[in-house]
Amino acid sequence: MSDDWNMRTKLVHGGTRRSQYGEVSEAIFLTQGFVYDTAEAAEARFLQAGPDEFIYGRYGNPTVAMFEDRIAGLEGAEDAFATASGMAAVSGALTAMLRAGDHVVAARALFGSCLYVLDEVLTRFGVEVTFVDGTDLDAWRAAVRSDTRAVFFESIANPTLEVVDIAAVAEIAHAVGATVIVDNVFATPVFSRALEQGADVVIYSATKHIDGQGRALGGVILGTRDFIRGTVEPYMKHTGGSMSPFNAWVMLKGLETISLRVNAQAETALAIADALQDRAELAQVIYPGHASHPQNDLVVRQMGKGGTVVALDLAGGQAAAFRFLNALQIVVISNNLGDAKSIATHPATTTHQRLPADQKSLLGITPGLVRLSVGIEDAGDLIEDISRALHIAGEKQ
Repeated sequence: MSDDWNMRTKLVHGGTRRSQYGEVSEAIFLTQGFVYDTAEAAEARFLQAGPDEFIYGRYGNPTVAMFEDRIAGLEGAEDAFATASGMAAVSGALTAMLRAGDHVVAARALFGSCLYVLDEVLTRFGVEVTFVDGTDLDAWRAAVRSDTRAVFFESIANPTLEVVDIAAVAEIAHAVGATVIVDNVFATPVFSRALEQGADVVIYSATKHIDGQGRALGGVILGTRDFIRGTVEPYMKHTGGSMSPFNAWVMLKGLETISLRVNAQAETALAIADALQDRAELAQVIYPGHASHPQNDLVVRQMGKGGTVVALDLAGGQAAAFRFLNALQIVVISNNLGDAKSIATHPATTTHQRLPADQKSLLGITPGLVRLSVGIEDAGDLIEDISRALHIAGEKQ
């Protein structure tokens, strides 16, 4: 893959390995293991596998390697390790580098499973975790210490769409030698410039925009070659969190069209946010790409576009939110995001259900909050569907 290629070319051709058959579409090497010509060859490969040599499916695979190479080229990372899910990537990146006695500073506004890993799993094994308001740079400065090993945050928080200043937090973290780990799912790899803005490690749930069609689970950790192969790979290959070849093939196919999809989704998300600004049924419309968002300037500087997710806070609380969800005809109710289909989620009763009420309130996860992942349907049809559902939700207030 040439460094001179532009994004859409890299997304189609990056990392391709062709077999002796010269296939056009990437091959799925659906195999657990690999055959050696001699016992000596097996010994040599276990001692030091070459750049295009493989040992066992849990350690690596040609199809998985194609996905890793392609997304690393897109992200501008030296290397990548593909994982079985987005949460395998989050837990793997953190657990691979941390040990008892280490200190981590994390943004408080996180996906529920990320909170669980930080607050329950890591602390169980002696890692100290301090949570801060991710948008408050003074809070980051006060929390980091000389023994802080890592900082962790979502560049756009799920589901309240707060935006963390990657460059500013990275500068604070690097001053004490901490590794900056960014969960960049809502930013997407298309709009991301996290590494050039100071992130050391970038994580994606490939289940979301990378697949983009609701088919398969996957995740990926991106960073320096030393971190990926020296820290992440030994941990992941022994604990079993690697991606399957079939899922890697699905993700390769998803990468071919991701730029077309997320750019269209972001344009539609902005149109929806703009159309709903004055709706009486809504206490708030939250979209990072809209001028009304308090961090819009940061979003433009950091991403260029506002992403594919809009949050709607219905004035009538949970009852109104449920009426709204049940009245939708095009938008489906589910708990995924980044799909070609528009998806609505009620975080307080699903993805963040188990958070205590005071923590939901602190994070801004109100009873009326609905997370809307915008798909690739016609923008006018979506606006009409959402507007009609809002009218129905508001009639019974």
